[in-house]
Amino acid sequence: MDVALRAELTARGIAPDCVETIGLVRDILARVGDKWTVLIVTELASGPMRYTALHEKISGISQRMLSHTLRALHRDGLITRTAYPEVPPRVEYELTALGRSLAQAVDHLVLWVRTHQPAIAANREAFDTAG
Repeated sequence: MDVALRAELTARGIAPDCVETIGLVRDILARVGDKWTVLIVTELASGPMRYTALHEKISGISQRMLSHTLRALHRDGLITRTAYPEVPPRVEYELTALGRSLAQAVDHLVLWVRTHQPAIAANREAFDTAG
């Protein structure tokens, strides 16, 4: 959490432990709400994958962004990274139990989108034609 937001919350009289919780929630929502995180977690839900296979499966992601997101997911404990001492080197990524629980939440979100997609599309059309 940035210093300005921390100072604002403290000035409002929010308890320090609540300020920390707010910061953590914002940080975690930013991570799990990121489109690349969602796509990576969805792909890894089927089992361990190598970096190259992930890169091929996730359309539009750059190698830099894939590496960055995998590192963040590993840091948060959502995936494991296993390097095998082979030539050429082989690295596999796999969801942890925590990551699998996120994958289940993502599945529910995808189901919600599929269920409500026609209504959302109709609402967008009505809004765009009215404006």
